[in-house]
Amino acid sequence: MKTKIFRVKGKFMMGNSLKSFTKELKAVSEKDIHERLYSEFGSKHRIGRNQIFIEDITEISKDKVYDPLVKALSNG
Repeated sequence: MKTKIFRVKGKFMMGNSLKSFTKELKAVSEKDIHERLYSEFGSKHRIGRNQIFIEDITEISKDKVYDPLVKALSNG
């Protein structure tokens, strides 16, 4: 299976307010992106799935990647 690069935009609850986020991740499908985001935010911020709101998932090309780690992994 070939991995793709996705840019994800959304919001999550931090205390009593919503914080925006934009992340770039490599995955095989959008379903994998959902699971990875829920896992990552739950681990780092101790929040549940119902406190994460994914607004947009877009597949992007290698030349549009901003995250240096994702860029380095996609060139390898």
